[in-house]
Amino acid sequence: MTVQQNPELTAAQVAQYLQRHPEFFSDHLQLLEKMRIPHPCGSAVSLISKQLELYRNKHQEQDNQLKALIEIARDNDTSLSRMHKLTLALLDASTLEEAIANLEMVLSDYFLTDFVAIRIIKHKPDASIANLFIAPDSVDLKPFTKELAANQPKCGRPTLAQAKVLFGEAAPDVKSCAIIPMVFTELEGIVAIGSREESRFHYSMGNLFLTQMSEIIGTRLISLLAA
Repeated sequence: MTVQQNPELTAAQVAQYLQRHPEFFSDHLQLLEKMRIPHPCGSAVSLISKQLELYRNKHQEQDNQLKALIEIARDNDTSLSRMHKLTLALLDASTLEEAIANLEMVLSDYFLTDFVAIRIIKHKPDASIANLFIAPDSVDLKPFTKELAANQPKCGRPTLAQAKVLFGEAAPDVKSCAIIPMVFTELEGIVAIGSREESRFHYSMGNLFLTQMSEIIGTRLISLLAA
């Protein structure tokens, strides 16, 4: 048995259907929001038509606001989940070396970054992790004077001098970066996460989660350094 597909309805068929079913729009009020019905007054706009237009615009605006709020909520859920994984990874580490390894893994895998750098400002000539420590009097700190003084995360494209200190030979590949100072009584340092994409870390990004990240990382590093 061959199933015949219905041909596309013609305007005449639609008109005939509506004539036979005058209650149609009473049962489908939502269709009126998208319809454009000419008024018999010609170019004059009736009050009802104007009210309907305002209603449509308001409805669309509210719909856009709702979608924006849902997107913000999703982003916050994602950030909270990532922060939770970061906290667990730090708590799971029993040595400084394990903490740095876990940090690099979590920041790369869950925060979707291409480059990770942790620098602790402290004299430590016998450090087992290369480039982890920077002496307080090192010239390598000069490119970060403003960031450390402000103690606020900075997002955007790093200077070449900053990228070289943080990412070494990979510096030219870093198109955007979040530089996150850790300035505490017991510890000073920098956490940096970089990307090959220019738009990944931009200057207008919020700092709340980045600041919380520095507090979590700094607190755990302080306890491991004192052990």
